Amino acid sequence: MSKFFYKIGKASYSKPWLFIASWVLVLGIIITAIVVNGVNISSETRIDGTAAQDVLDQLAEDFPEVSGGQGSYLFEVPEGESIDDPANAGALVQAVTEIYESDVVVNPLDMLQDPEAMAQMQQLQGVMNQLDTPEVAHRPFVVQDMPIPGVQISEDGTIALFQFQITKNVEDLSAEEREKINDAAATAENGSSITAIPTGTIQGVDIPIGGTHEIIGIAIAAIILIVTLGSLIAAGLPLMVALIGVGVGVGGTFALSTLFDMNSLTPVLALMIGLAVGIDYALFIVNRQRTLILEGGLSAKEAAARANGTAGSAVFFAGLTVIIALSGLLVIGISFLSSMALVASMTVAIDVLVALTLLPAMLGLIGERIVSKKALAKYNSKPAGKTSFANGWITRLLKIKWVAVLLVIAILGTLAIPVTQMNLGMPSGASANKDTAARQSYDIISDSFGEGFNGPLLLVAERADSEAVDPQEFVQLLMNISQLDGIAEVTPGGFSEDGTIAIVSIIPQEGPTDEETKALVESLRTDSTTVENTNIEVGVTGLTAVNIDISEKLSEVFPVYIMIIVVLSLVILLVVFRSVLIPIKATAGFLLSILATFGATTAVFQWGWFGSLFGIDTGGPLLSFIPILVTGILYGLAMDYQVFLVSSMREEYIHGKRGDRAVINGYSTASKVVVAAALIMVSVFSGFIFTDDIMIKQIGFALAFGILVDAFLIRMIFVPAVMSMFGDKIWWLPKWLDRLLPNLDIEGEKLLQELEKGKKQNN
Repeated sequence: MSKFFYKIGKASYSKPWLFIASWVLVLGIIITAIVVNGVNISSETRIDGTAAQDVLDQLAEDFPEVSGGQGSYLFEVPEGESIDDPANAGALVQAVTEIYESDVVVNPLDMLQDPEAMAQMQQLQGVMNQLDTPEVAHRPFVVQDMPIPGVQISEDGTIALFQFQITKNVEDLSAEEREKINDAAATAENGSSITAIPTGTIQGVDIPIGGTHEIIGIAIAAIILIVTLGSLIAAGLPLMVALIGVGVGVGGTFALSTLFDMNSLTPVLALMIGLAVGIDYALFIVNRQRTLILEGGLSAKEAAARANGTAGSAVFFAGLTVIIALSGLLVIGISFLSSMALVASMTVAIDVLVALTLLPAMLGLIGERIVSKKALAKYNSKPAGKTSFANGWITRLLKIKWVAVLLVIAILGTLAIPVTQMNLGMPSGASANKDTAARQSYDIISDSFGEGFNGPLLLVAERADSEAVDPQEFVQLLMNISQLDGIAEVTPGGFSEDGTIAIVSIIPQEGPTDEETKALVESLRTDSTTVENTNIEVGVTGLTAVNIDISEKLSEVFPVYIMIIVVLSLVILLVVFRSVLIPIKATAGFLLSILATFGATTAVFQWGWFGSLFGIDTGGPLLSFIPILVTGILYGLAMDYQVFLVSSMREEYIHGKRGDRAVINGYSTASKVVVAAALIMVSVFSGFIFTDDIMIKQIGFALAFGILVDAFLIRMIFVPAVMSMFGDKIWWLPKWLDRLLPNLDIEGEKLLQELEKGKKQNN
């Protein structure tokens, strides 16, 4: 492997414009594809096989008018006035009418054109007036003795809530359709005291890519590169390589977005990972080349080729571990996670290819200038025998290795404590910052109507024999539902055209992420009293039910994924390092760091600790797919550092160093670049913490904190201390297993032997 990458590095260095032009061509093709095909990104989070999603799919086929999402608007008048005032009421009716006239909004008034349907709805409404449901602090909006469907008025008359059904998923609304609905709602302000307040349910999806905070993260990464490499030219290369890799990876994601469903988080994740690993991989190769020039006296060309063969091999297997970890998400069988995993894996693969082909080409253009005369003179003037900071640190650390290991375990164990109370869910307006429209509208609805109005449920009823639903049985069903705990309101929503499906809107008493609402959904699905004295079967869906099912599904598969990660870790590291103990030690360290990461994320985003530092003022549930997603990503990145650090120690061991000397020498060589790489990743991921989207905030924080903990506590302290405890036994491998495992030679031992052999023959 190292010989193969050595040849690639030499060829790329010798013919730089050929390789550069090839990558520019690829980037040009991707840009052209985006311009021609456009971009199709959705914020929909779909998990097939869940109860709520199955009901939605059935509605899409049998009752498509109600299979879409739900929109809502708030209309407010100043204190002392009322929505019912003639001018205000007329303006509100006009706005509601125009919204109902939209092609993508279901108009319940259409049903009233059928006399039989009108009589049926009147009968149902009479029953609803008799149901024993909790008293509510609101009333219907009635104009000329006729209730306006979908509109509720607060008890003091100053707030109107209009909720309406959309014929398609909210995420699938075009910009023109959104604008038409928004313009219709705004007509309520004409000639009245009304202020129209959008709730965010039908607003466009903002893809947070390329913001100011990300640029700040890249700027910090640039400073770290300059300090680490001591050269503006050398520091610029990893940034250029990473940006080109991200351009191809994320650009390719957008170019392919019209071919398959893609969640809006997918390109963000690709950008996060692509920037971080792209910079790190290039840094590792450039640093190795400069070391070979300074310490080995090699020419820039030979040093670049050897760096590509040795450090490039480590980069290849480091990237492979990230790709394998992300690809493990495919085993879970969740479509949106699979698309995230595939796109992120593709971006990492591109970063590896760019680092191994484009980077040597750029080094070829720079030539001997990669090490300035000033840097060379500074190195040559360094006093003989002077030890580096890393050497002094690791030497002192190994003297107290037992204390160091116990201290790391104690720190990470303490950080992991909040994991026991981690609550998973999907973010809602309740967890948004107080100065956002989503949070403000959520609070207005909660205060004026009840928190349950922020997360209505949709119950679908049909007969077991697939015949038309009997209205009398439907009435009985409504009465049964009204007796369940946690119900605030029950409203019949009508029948499908053939009468085989009836729908019911249910308003829970509590909010969409509360445990009581989860219990209500479970009761509606499993409690036999729901369908007592009827021949009806029911299903529950709606955004709230979908989010509850997603969280439960992901919680179920998380232990499976952890097992996959553990097995992968043991196998990959066994092959790479040809040791039994190193994989066990590395995996144990990773489990410690991942538990601490989830503990800290829970404390900050759920409990609200130190929230002001990260731009949040309200705690809430953690994103339901954070455990699986972050575990996969952090595993791959943690193994990057494991490969970079321990491969240097193994290289020293192979070259004859034993015991602590191999650990100290390897640590002194690799620790500087590992620290720089970790700081760069933390900087890049931290940039995403300060975006406005709470989901991106949580992912950015978990990745940044996870890298910080794993790199500095596990890889920099725990790993070398444990290796010192075992001495040379850390490299033990049974002979029978040694014969079975392939020798990957990521240290480049065979390459160096071949180069030495060729050198002797030439002499």
